[in-house]
Amino acid sequence: MPYLAEFITVAIVHFLAIMSPGPDFAMITRNSLVYSKSTGIYSSIGLAIGILLHVSYSLIGIGFIISKSIVLFSIIKFLGAAYLIYIGYKSLKAKPNKINSEKLKESIDLKRNEAIKMGFLTNALNPKVTLFFLSLFTQIINPETPFIIQALCGIEMSFMTFVWFSFVATVLSYKTIKSKFSLFQHHFEKIFGVILIALGIKVAMSSSK
Repeated sequence: MPYLAEFITVAIVHFLAIMSPGPDFAMITRNSLVYSKSTGIYSSIGLAIGILLHVSYSLIGIGFIISKSIVLFSIIKFLGAAYLIYIGYKSLKAKPNKINSEKLKESIDLKRNEAIKMGFLTNALNPKVTLFFLSLFTQIINPETPFIIQALCGIEMSFMTFVWFSFVATVLSYKTIKSKFSLFQHHFEKIFGVILIALGIKVAMSSSK
């Protein structure tokens, strides 16, 4: 295949990017530890859908327009920052869970749609992801590469996002890890809150340059 090298390069660069700590990793970690494995996996689905959104507008050139428009970039930036800060604030305000039972666990678990929405918004409103995909589709993927190949690159990135973060959610949901975490859950949730708020502030201060 004449575009195989390009496809592999995109796959490697993207995989290294999603392995790097960021809002998506912090959100999956929080949801997997505070809630459940299923919540972490559904959140991963949301992140994967967010990837498809970035790929879609990159394919039709809107990503370039966003990167050049201070107004559009700022809107996305501040919406994303506000959302991360909001999630962080909710974590900081969370009350200690003194009852440890499966029934209570199910009652406090996030609904499927809520988990997917959280993952989607975390990715979709991250301006750094916008710039990352813009660089991919301008620096690595040749403009002359057939649309179908570019689309396949996007699908692969979405799928690998789901696979990686589902793996993270699964690992963090092991009983040994969850049992140790449960002893300090309230304190860890506050730590996640601080991390998410800090990431939100970082996003708010980001530049399109």
